[in-house]
This record gives sequence, C-alpha cells and structure tokens, in this order.
Amino acid sequence: MDTHTYIAKKIFKNLTFSNQEIKIIDALFHKETYKKGAILLKAGDVVDAQYYIEDGCLRSFHINSKGKEYTVQFGCNDWWMSDFTAFFSNSKAILTIEVLQDATLYRISKEDKDFLYAKIPKVETFFRIKLERAFAAFQKRILASLSQSATERYINFVNTFQSIQQCLKNYHIASYLGITTESLSRIRKELSNN
Repeated sequence: MDTHTYIAKKIFKNLTFSNQEIKIIDALFHKETYKKGAILLKAGDVVDAQYYIEDGCLRSFHINSKGKEYTVQFGCNDWWMSDFTAFFSNSKAILTIEVLQDATLYRISKEDKDFLYAKIPKVETFFRIKLERAFAAFQKRILASLSQSATERYINFVNTFQSIQQCLKNYHIASYLGITTESLSRIRKELSNN
C-alpha cells in the first residue's frame, strides 16, 4: 500500500476511493508532528483547521477569568481535534490545545474540507456521522456531569480512557471531571480499598 492510499485508508476507514479521489485527499491533508508540551492552538487564535490524530495524545482546555483550567476533551489515536466552536462559527478560539504525548497529526483547513465535501460526497457523510457521534458523546458527558457522583464520573473516565490515562497528569484528569486533585486522590484511595 503506497503512502497516498495509506493516508486515505487510515483517515477514512471502511470507505473505498478511486485513484483520483486518493490524490485529492492526499493533496488536502498535511502531515505534522509535534513534541510533548507543544501548544497546537491558543485561546484567541483564528481556527481554520481540524486535525486527525494518527498517533499521540492531546487535550483541549479552557481557562476562565480566574485562571482555573477546565479540560474539555482528550484526543488520542484515531480521534479528531480542534476548537470546533470556533472552527464551525468562524470565530476565535476559546480553547487551547496542548500535546500531551508526541503526536503525528493530519491537518485539513476548513476551505479544503469544504472542497473535499464537494468533490467526494461520501466524505461529507463520513464527517456527518462522526459529528453525530461526537454530539451524542458530549451530551452524555454533560448529563453525567449533572447527575453522577464524582466517583461514578471517575469510573466512567477510567473505562473510556484506559489506553491514555497513564500519560495524563492528575490535574488533567481532575479538571476533566470537574473536581479537585485532592478529591481525585480520595476517590482513587476509596476505590483501591474496595
């Protein structure tokens, strides 16, 4: 499998493409590598791209006016990452995206994505399904945040992010769960005693 076909198959699993479609995809996705600690996007930046994560781990977070961090999303292998609010509304970023593990990403601009939709309609269907699933996942997360105890949220987190939790700092996990690091330590201790 050549590099061009690899990119198309890696990003768009279960879709088949003609050689011409593969060339279009290859021309529009740009491979980028980032080291741990790099900032991919800062709050206030113009957001004109989204990223497919081939390898690595990222997190998006918001810092409120008092300087408190709130982790919104973790992204790892085979996930998509951006400040989607800004990306879809042509506004400035409200999130910062940090690289937590060295990462290999494929970037596509909004303009190129729209071009891809027009040229290869099945790609638009692919992204629509991804967005529907992401919307459902965010809705579930909001409901869990409103209705579950911190312990229940932590157990769900562990089950969802088994493969990456070792690379996360305690304050990343705590800010994702909406609790303090002290509460996280207490929950872990209680669960280990059971």
